[in-house]
Amino acid sequence: MSKTKNKSDNKTEKALAAEKEQFGKQQLHSISKAVTTAETPPKDKHVRNIIMGTHKEGGATAFWSYVLNLPLSSNSIVSWKFCYLVHKILRDGHRNVVTDSYRYCRNVKDMGTLWGNLHDRYGHIVALSSKYLCQKMEFHKKVITHNFSVTLEQRYIFTVEANQAKSTTPAGQCRLMPLIPLIQDCSFLYHFCVRLLFKLHSRISPDVLLGHRDRFRDLFMSLTQFFDKAREMEFFKTFIQIPDLPDAPPNFLRAAALAEYKKPVVVTPNEEHHEEEEDVEPQPEFREASQMPQVWYIVVRGYGTLKFHQEMENDSLKRELDVLKPELQIFKNEAQRCVTELKSQVNRLQAEVEEQRTHKQMAMVENEHLRMEVEALRSTNVANIGAQIGFKEADGESSDVNLFVNGKTFLKSVSQSGTQLNNTLAGLQVEKEGLLRMMREQEAELKTLRQQTHLQQSSLDQLAQKLQEEQFCLLQCAVVEAEGIILDAVAKLDDPIHVRCISSPDYLVNRAEITLNSIDKMQQSHSAYLGNSNDASGLLRAVTQFSHLAADTIVNGSATSHSAPVDQANYLTDSCRDCANHCLHFLKDLKIQASLQRADPSAIRYTVQRILAVGQDLRPKGHDVLKEELGSMVDKEMLATSSAIEEAVLRMDEILSQAKKDNTGVKLEVNQNILGSCSDLMKAVHMLVTAATDLQKDIVEGGRGAATVTEFYAKNSRWTEGLISASKAVGWGATQLLDSADRVVGEKGTYEELIACSHEIAASTAQLVAASKVKADRNNKKLNTLQQASRHVNDMAAVVVTSTKHGQQQISDHGLMDFSGMSLIKLKKEEMEAQVR
Repeated sequence: MSKTKNKSDNKTEKALAAEKEQFGKQQLHSISKAVTTAETPPKDKHVRNIIMGTHKEGGATAFWSYVLNLPLSSNSIVSWKFCYLVHKILRDGHRNVVTDSYRYCRNVKDMGTLWGNLHDRYGHIVALSSKYLCQKMEFHKKVITHNFSVTLEQRYIFTVEANQAKSTTPAGQCRLMPLIPLIQDCSFLYHFCVRLLFKLHSRISPDVLLGHRDRFRDLFMSLTQFFDKAREMEFFKTFIQIPDLPDAPPNFLRAAALAEYKKPVVVTPNEEHHEEEEDVEPQPEFREASQMPQVWYIVVRGYGTLKFHQEMENDSLKRELDVLKPELQIFKNEAQRCVTELKSQVNRLQAEVEEQRTHKQMAMVENEHLRMEVEALRSTNVANIGAQIGFKEADGESSDVNLFVNGKTFLKSVSQSGTQLNNTLAGLQVEKEGLLRMMREQEAELKTLRQQTHLQQSSLDQLAQKLQEEQFCLLQCAVVEAEGIILDAVAKLDDPIHVRCISSPDYLVNRAEITLNSIDKMQQSHSAYLGNSNDASGLLRAVTQFSHLAADTIVNGSATSHSAPVDQANYLTDSCRDCANHCLHFLKDLKIQASLQRADPSAIRYTVQRILAVGQDLRPKGHDVLKEELGSMVDKEMLATSSAIEEAVLRMDEILSQAKKDNTGVKLEVNQNILGSCSDLMKAVHMLVTAATDLQKDIVEGGRGAATVTEFYAKNSRWTEGLISASKAVGWGATQLLDSADRVVGEKGTYEELIACSHEIAASTAQLVAASKVKADRNNKKLNTLQQASRHVNDMAAVVVTSTKHGQQQISDHGLMDFSGMSLIKLKKEEMEAQVR
């Protein structure tokens, strides 16, 4: 039984080995047929066999094991077809192809670098294709950057055109075939960017995404040009249907534009178009980071925690800087440690060198002493021998013989002593040469260590310079964003739509005071950055906060001027313009390295102080009233306003009745329309004041607690004063409208004056509603009634303006032709007045 099972297993292993060998032969055959040196496009059946092989194998290991043996670095056509095959298996192969291919990405990069430096008709486009494939694999490995888009593809097609690819020839088709999967990638990336931007605009303020819309506009124009160029070639009409993009990019500011957007679909023969990506909705938290570019992922995850909105480039650069800072610190610590070790080693070697020098000097001195002693000894011995010979000259021959023998013996001993001294001197000389050699070696080692120290210091200097440049780049990005905020605020000064916006002097004073504090912080941060250019974080925060507050002051200053007297309004508007100009000049100095040192916000502080002074002058003059009197003043002022409006309504009816008696024809019709609309406006204002009074009573009862009404008003004196001021403005506006209507009917006033009064009433009621909403509960039904009454007032004010302009046109066109009911004398009188006019 066991033997039978072993035989079955052996047969199975042999069958699997044979099948694997057959699969390898088929893959090698398809690859060799697809990647040839002939300048013809690869056949579809071979490409299809290779793709099916990745699904059968469950990856691309076999593919890469065969293609790496191809002559990629020596034949540009083989490299070009190889890039096409890699692109196809990345798109249509097994899902493990990306992981397997990423391990061999270095070969693709090396091939692109090699051919990018050669002057070959395929060299440049092979380099571009290799760069594109590497970015595509990095995209799937979650390491994509925001420049992976249309730029590379557009250069790609232009390069092909420069090579004059003829789609009717095999050589032209060989160059154009790889563009088909490239167009398919472009279409999906464009569709995904559009859906992602719509999702971002539904969750983030449009002002924050201004830079994204500008970059998408550039991407849209590049992709349109790319598709148009490709669509003109006959080759693509046979193999692929390129979609038409709209004439303009989608309007992301309008949410309904998403329903009008149509996905660009690339259609190829014999392939089904899958729509599963249509349902892809970018979520705030993606399941895989590879589903979108890193720059968009940072925007979605980062902007929810920012205190002030900044452009995505600032956030991306900050994140990169945060990543670089630990590495830079590690480099600094390692370099400092190396420098410390090198310095200690240098000091040790220098001490050893000094010690060797001392030994050398001592040896030389000792050598000299020995030499002098030998010379002295020789001189003494010679003198003694001579003296002994002189003393014994008188002796006989025997004496001479003895003296000779003794002298010879003595000279022999002296010679032996000299030989010993010479040997000692030779040993000292050898030792001296050894010490000199050791000293030279140590000096060479010391020189090497000094060079290494110098290199380490240069590396540290380069890293510090890079850090300073990155910090200044971040500062420039923040300044550009701040300039955009200031310019947007300046644009509102001349915007007709902003004319109807009104702000209170109290709020303007509050904004100006906070802006002055931000100027002081920015000046301190500027000084700190000049002292340490390695850290610009404090100045970045200060500039961002200052730009928002300064823009807020400019906008609210302009809104406050709309309800101020003419002289103060003009002065306030000029001060806001001066403030904006000084802000832009200061930011310009911060943005340029040469002028960064002299950037000074003193002029900004002066103009903001002017705005603050005007706002304080425009405050209501009731501050000297005792707080105990505020409660009674509110009731009196609201009652007086209501009475004034009721009286104005009755007076308006009287004016209308009198106009019916005094006028006929077209003039009667015009006056009836104008006075009727003015009467409706008065009634709407009366309803508004009544609703505001009811809401005010609810606010007092709900907020005073155990305190009295007077104590509540005294505690909230600022709100009370605003309510009184708004009520006075409404009563004054109603009186002015009544007087203007009376003068217009009596032909003593102008239609423009009546239109201005209508606008003033609308603004005053808006101020009253704003003052009431400050303390009101959002769920209060009376607040809803007040808001409906406010909208009704605005509608009636618009009716007054429309009827006044229409009546003015009627009087201008038909006034001279209305002769009904006129006597001859009155007709002559009208004719003379017309001639005088």
